[in-house]
Amino acid sequence: MAEVKTRERRVLWIISIPMALLALSAVYPVFFAINAALKTRKGYVLNRFGLTTDPTFANFAQAWNQSRLSEYFYNSVVVTVGAVLVLLVVASMAGFALAILRFRGRKIIFITILVSLMIPVQVVLVPFYRTMIGLHLVDSRPGLIIAYTAFFLPFSVYLMTAFYARLPRELFEAAQIDGASLVKVWWHIMLPMGKPALLTLGILNTLYCWNDVLISLLVLQDQRTLMVGIAALRGEYTTNVPLLAAGICLAAAPIVIIYVIFQRQIVNGIAVGAVKG
Repeated sequence: MAEVKTRERRVLWIISIPMALLALSAVYPVFFAINAALKTRKGYVLNRFGLTTDPTFANFAQAWNQSRLSEYFYNSVVVTVGAVLVLLVVASMAGFALAILRFRGRKIIFITILVSLMIPVQVVLVPFYRTMIGLHLVDSRPGLIIAYTAFFLPFSVYLMTAFYARLPRELFEAAQIDGASLVKVWWHIMLPMGKPALLTLGILNTLYCWNDVLISLLVLQDQRTLMVGIAALRGEYTTNVPLLAAGICLAAAPIVIIYVIFQRQIVNGIAVGAVKG
């Protein structure tokens, strides 16, 4: 028994070393950004990688006020919340239909959704942009909400379909026998039972929408979201790195808080799709 325990400890130590290095590689960029954001521009030029000896929060104030990050933050919140709510409702309805109901063409629709997940966003940017111009949705928050819904809906529908497929079909049949309509079944049965998947889906879509730059850059031109505004802090020839680092910290703070609070749901949600559809 002693030899077995000794071997297990050795194995744990061997595994922990690369895991510790991996964790360090993930933590160091965060530490570097915070440390750089607390420096003055002169202090950063003189000592880029050293610890700041005279920390200042002037970069955060300048990024929030003078660089209009407060306005961009508001745009990101409105667009992200709107897109996530629409995605949750539509994906829940579509997942319920594809997983529980039996109708002609159901498998073809589901396969089409799976195939659409393999299409890179860059391939459809030109027809997407021309469609947005034709519908007069460019430079409007509703237009960006619709765009996010269109791009992130296939994954959302797939996730909800995979989750609802795990539920016993007898629940739906029993509700039908009691005379419940499809809307009542979805509202009173599927939505409450689908809360774990909906929570996971909401968190993942929040991350996608909040961190997006490409789609937002195309749709919102005069206005900007937070990530596009931070990208604009980079100069053509020179960049105020402490100011840029402060903007990155401000943008990452809400996402880090959400991840810390809901990290267990995010991990559980990764395995939701690993079931039969």
